[in-house]
Amino acid sequence: MKLEADLDLCQGHAMCELEAPDVFEVPRRGKVRVLVEEPEESMRAQVEAAVRYCPTRALKLGG
Repeated sequence: MKLEADLDLCQGHAMCELEAPDVFEVPRRGKVRVLVEEPEESMRAQVEAAVRYCPTRALKLGG
């Protein structure tokens, strides 16, 4: 599984960090940083929740 973040869409709400703190980081007044671009399968549920709950749809999960 591979993650992509569209920084043009990200507004720094940090929902992704709440759902998957080992994978995403959002600094105060900043935009998302993907800490693990290819997370392990064991993290799939957390990563999918982070993608689903992103209010601006800035995250994408691929194969």
